Amino acid sequence: MAVYEYKAVTPAGETMTGEMEAASPDMVIARLQEAGNIPVMAREAGSGFRLETLFRGRRGLKQRELGELTQQLATLLNAGLPLDRSLGILVELAENDRIHNILEAIRNRVREGGSLSEALEERHGVFSRFYINMVRAGEIGGSLDKTLERMADYLERSKEVRDTVISAMIYPAFLLGLAMLSLVVLMGYVIPQFTPMFEEMGAELHILTRIVMAVGHGLQSYWWVFFLALALVALWFRGQMRRPASRFKWDSRFLRMKLVGDLVIRAETGKLARTTGTLLINGVPLLTALSIAKNVMSNTVLAEDVKEAASKVKTGTPMAQALAASGHFPRLALQMINVGEESGQLDSMLMKVADTYDREIRTAIERMLALLVPVLIVFMAVVIGTIVISVILPMLQMGDLV
Repeated sequence: MAVYEYKAVTPAGETMTGEMEAASPDMVIARLQEAGNIPVMAREAGSGFRLETLFRGRRGLKQRELGELTQQLATLLNAGLPLDRSLGILVELAENDRIHNILEAIRNRVREGGSLSEALEERHGVFSRFYINMVRAGEIGGSLDKTLERMADYLERSKEVRDTVISAMIYPAFLLGLAMLSLVVLMGYVIPQFTPMFEEMGAELHILTRIVMAVGHGLQSYWWVFFLALALVALWFRGQMRRPASRFKWDSRFLRMKLVGDLVIRAETGKLARTTGTLLINGVPLLTALSIAKNVMSNTVLAEDVKEAASKVKTGTPMAQALAASGHFPRLALQMINVGEESGQLDSMLMKVADTYDREIRTAIERMLALLVPVLIVFMAVVIGTIVISVILPMLQMGDLV
């Protein structure tokens, strides 16, 4: 049994918070519902999402935070509460002034007669075009609560893929950082300590030893140049990625790289399929869905391919055929999309494409990172072994002289 924090709305419309000991969050929710309350949130005490982090110094929302907010609003609407009252409850639950002000502005706009999508759009930069169009489609179709549920599911699935990548990269990144730190200490501090001893020997040092000693002294004396160079390279690359023409060239290079390119294509295909499929399910026209999906994609080359495909779809070309013209998208995805178009179930088939490529991405990344760890270990063993040999060689030469 664990202790769970909860927030709920009473039958009188008041918000209530507290803690409850239960076996799972589902049990907490069930108990609250049995008491006639509407559960808004249930999480293990001391962990999870907090509304005070909703905007955390940035205009946009983190995907996890947006997902929590979307799920809470969907829950309240499903319970039969009107939109303005649901937004009012979220305002009351806000524990941060900035959150309170933004949610209050959205609620006030809705009370003035504006739609939720209009209110979100007026919060410039906070909500994405994809999110706003999804909400607008739900309003037009009269199923805002169901649309928000699908949005929450979409955000959760996207978050799971990203979390899988981040979790898999933690150990290799830690190992690489520790290895680099060890090399800096070894080359910048330990190696220069041998200089006086080698000078006393008076013998000509092996070229390998001279190179290692030169690098060690250079790092010791000009370490700031090394870090400055890294910072300049990072700033230069960041500038390159911000310029559309340069970004397009770099994205094109990434696609041509054998392993990285294939991974990028599969990830972007899954993103395109899930975004387009989710929009179609909510009644958004295909051309509009493709236009929105293009803006969601990270690789500008593939985004341009989608833009050109949308132009062809506008003239009556099937989506699968239009995407195939670029030569970038996987054949399996194109065949599945083609089947979906022929059967009249394009939306559900696109979701299957997304699930397929999400699984492939997880598997591919896990395999790549599993291979990266031994590669890093072998690389560090070779580098450190080379350094050790460069130090031992002069000692062996001194033994031969004796």
